[in-house]
Amino acid sequence: MSWEYVNKFESEISNFFGSKFAVAVDSCTHGIELCLRYTNETKISVPKRTYLSIPFLAEKMNLQREWRDEEWEDYYTLNYGDKRIIDAAVLWEKNSYIPNTFMCISFQYQKHLSLGRGGVILLDDENDYNNLKKMSYDGRVPNTPWRDQDIDYIGYHYYMTPEIAKLGLEKLSDAINKKPKKWSVTDWPDLTQMKIFKNTL
Repeated sequence: MSWEYVNKFESEISNFFGSKFAVAVDSCTHGIELCLRYTNETKISVPKRTYLSIPFLAEKMNLQREWRDEEWEDYYTLNYGDKRIIDAAVLWEKNSYIPNTFMCISFQYQKHLSLGRGGVILLDDENDYNNLKKMSYDGRVPNTPWRDQDIDYIGYHYYMTPEIAKLGLEKLSDAINKKPKKWSVTDWPDLTQMKIFKNTL
């Protein structure tokens, strides 16, 4: 199946959210991980109520983690760097991209654009786009056999497949025309009360 589906999906998603670029990935959490690695973050600040894969990134990446009480809506910021990394997994709103940030959206099966799995990084810098695109795809650029490439970037196997992108394009119009669910912070439990996180406070 053609990688043009992925390129088209990225273009359509960036157009909807109002970013210049979008990097399609296999999950929102992996998109956030790529951004944290790309910006060389050493610590993250995590709301107590969010999805548990986000604080797990601290252990996976050996980051310092702090918890915070926050009544967030639609998105929240994770890092302290010059360019904010935003977990916007549940966000679905036209022209909602915040300039000079990395905003990560989810297409997991419960989300508004439900693809079973997948995500995207919204961004506005072409160099960042090219680098994160390579990072998501094993250090490679699409459409060229990897054996013919002189790989110059550490990569991860986090890319969105053309099959998922094709599904996204098929479902995108309905998603745009349908009113999204409004998530509440209480849709997530207080993670600091779970045994796994109590042991790491």
